[in-house]
Amino acid sequence: MHSENSSVSHPFDRRTFLRGLGVTMALPWMESLKVWGDETRGNQKASEAPVRLAVLFAGNGFHAKEWWAKETGQGLEFGQVLAPLNGFRDKTLFIKGLFNEQALKGNIHSSQTGNLLSGAPLAAGGEIHSGTSVDQLLAQTYGRSTKVPSLVLGCEPGNPSVHKNYSMIYSSHISWSSPTTPTPLELYPSLAFDRLFKDEVQKGDKSVLDAVLSDAKQIRREISTSDQRKLDEYLDSVRDVEQRIENAGKQGELQGWRPTLDKPNLPRPAEGIPQNIADHMRLMCDIMVLGFQTDTTRICTLKLNNDHSSLRFPHLNVDYMIHHLLSHSDTPDWLKVNQFFVEQLAYIAKKLDSIQEGERTALDNSMLMFCSSMMSGSHDASQLPVVMVGRGGGKIQTGKVLDYRDKPNRQMCRLYMSMMDKMNIRLDKFGDATEALAEV
Repeated sequence: MHSENSSVSHPFDRRTFLRGLGVTMALPWMESLKVWGDETRGNQKASEAPVRLAVLFAGNGFHAKEWWAKETGQGLEFGQVLAPLNGFRDKTLFIKGLFNEQALKGNIHSSQTGNLLSGAPLAAGGEIHSGTSVDQLLAQTYGRSTKVPSLVLGCEPGNPSVHKNYSMIYSSHISWSSPTTPTPLELYPSLAFDRLFKDEVQKGDKSVLDAVLSDAKQIRREISTSDQRKLDEYLDSVRDVEQRIENAGKQGELQGWRPTLDKPNLPRPAEGIPQNIADHMRLMCDIMVLGFQTDTTRICTLKLNNDHSSLRFPHLNVDYMIHHLLSHSDTPDWLKVNQFFVEQLAYIAKKLDSIQEGERTALDNSMLMFCSSMMSGSHDASQLPVVMVGRGGGKIQTGKVLDYRDKPNRQMCRLYMSMMDKMNIRLDKFGDATEALAEV
């Protein structure tokens, strides 16, 4: 039995919980405990699927002439870089003109990437000091509802060197647990899988009540006789609802949200890092979707490569030049690599969109942000390439273009404040922003 207080953005009244392996259940008010609880968090009803956030990062920007979108009578039209998203034009939001002012100071890869998700000033001189990134701020609050508060994945090892007075750690990490601590990056698909599911066998197929039974017995000894009856009635009602939800699920009905999977539906990946970058990226995409589908995590970053990346792409017949050098020339091969990266986003979107969650799909209940720390290989960070897929629990109007290029207050952190709002986390300030984007 536990009592808690929290006041990050939605002050909770003091509550009593029953806890078990992977389960937290709030109890009703009881006179002998003088505490009370509800089963909602902010505006999120217990029967609604949660909103998920995924950030996919591709280093070195994109083909300068082919990163674009425009609205037409038939919906969005994409440039060639975004062509893999043609099947999701009605669920995509294309955003122009946002930037991080602090990223303009160094004008190199590290100084433009280290604060991508925080907007914070970066320390130079080889020192490491950035800001807590939006994904980790959410993990510290919203992410506490799941076994894994956030999943931080990557497909290219970090670079610990210094380049032009800035640590390359900034180029290697987009997720920061604190201003001085980049969040550990998981490069091994097998270990990422283990982090999500290595104790799943212990959880088994227990119901919520089975999981908290031991805690319930303890609290029963500490409450009055009338409250014991109230507790028994409450637990019986929860059991009844569980059984009705189970039966409704078998009949294809929805009477409360549950993850569509309670255990992984793909085998544990092999040890080590796949030699083929295509296999590596696809495995990480599958693990992200599986984490969302089982509700093991609701927050994930996937760094497809580093800024100043050394990846090569033999499977695309582009093996003569590393990613970073290729980015300095808008060649057909550079476009081919760009599309390969966007294909990972489209793959995730397709899988999530096939998962039905009541009237919406898992994609409708997600925000997938795809971005880089510069517009193109020319190091232009005066506006950042940003595309979002998913509707944030039905709260985002998609199928349109938002253009902030000639508008004041075009901080990237305003977008993050809007995204946090969709997850019921509301702050007065984040990074260099003091208000969310009203259009998102």
